[in-house]
Amino acid sequence: MTYAELDTPALCVDIKVLDHNIAQLQAACDTLGIRLRVHTKTHKTPAIARRQVAAGAIGIVCQKLGEAEAMAAAGLKDILVPYNIVGRRKLERLAALIGSHPSTKITLAVDSRVTVEGISAAMQTTGGMVRLLVEMDTGGHRCGTQTPRQTLELAQLIDRLPGLHFGGVMTYPSRPTLGPLLAEVRNLFGDAGLVLETISGGGTGSESVSAALGCTETRIGSYAWEGMTRVNKREDLDPSRCPLRMVTTVVSTAVPGQCIIDAGQKAFTSYPPTPYGYCLEHPDIHIKGMSVEHGHVDTTGSGHTFRVGEVLSWIPLHGGMTTNLHDRLYVLRDGEVVDEWPVAGRGRSQ
Repeated sequence: MTYAELDTPALCVDIKVLDHNIAQLQAACDTLGIRLRVHTKTHKTPAIARRQVAAGAIGIVCQKLGEAEAMAAAGLKDILVPYNIVGRRKLERLAALIGSHPSTKITLAVDSRVTVEGISAAMQTTGGMVRLLVEMDTGGHRCGTQTPRQTLELAQLIDRLPGLHFGGVMTYPSRPTLGPLLAEVRNLFGDAGLVLETISGGGTGSESVSAALGCTETRIGSYAWEGMTRVNKREDLDPSRCPLRMVTTVVSTAVPGQCIIDAGQKAFTSYPPTPYGYCLEHPDIHIKGMSVEHGHVDTTGSGHTFRVGEVLSWIPLHGGMTTNLHDRLYVLRDGEVVDEWPVAGRGRSQ
């Protein structure tokens, strides 16, 4: 079956482009001598995570506990959740996850005493053990300890409390100016006798910076859908490095200079400013607007006569948010549907 025979809208992935992106970044990290930990929040798909690990990644990153549950259930064995796990229900789920997957290495990031003490208490109820990294705020101003001294104090607390293993520190984003701060952290931890097993840097495109800073690993995710660099504009979308395709059907040509496709904000996402995409069959047309279930396509730049029932495929502008709206990915090789992958992490925001 070809992609044009799918029931639409259908989210597809070009396997050749995806595998090229995976191999390209892995080779770059291997050359730099830094371990790659792949962020799965972009694709949320265990089958892709397994391809990334098979290519050489040391493990994966899941932004939420729900994603980690899905990935562990699919057999992924080394999972970092760089997110503060807070609240009774989530701590119960964390304990259950660790208890039900004893061979899976689970690591969490923390930035406060409250979070650390809560995780320790949860581990004591099961006799389990979890590895923690202290997240440092290095300019993102989102989460993280504010000074090297705070980082050390939180690490010392982790080292004292039962059910916890101190694994190191984490930063986001990796920036060239972080050298002095990381040097101070290393000195403080060395004087305190605490081992930094892991210094985790992050951010797509920052693998060389993480390596230069002496990080032991780099966390990168967007490269799977968007190649080696981020795509922020419709005109930068490129079929040779963006493997995601939204296959749609033209359902109306009633308005001159326009066709309507059967995919709107609920299929593409309403990511601001507008969910525009790149049409593979006719790059000279563009989505000028979207309602909830309709895509409004400006066809005035094309000499093609569009007809009802015609199939058009698009590279979405924000692949990660688009993927989160779909239960499955259809795998394409040279236009043929060769597999179907469940997006097991979609909607797992808890």
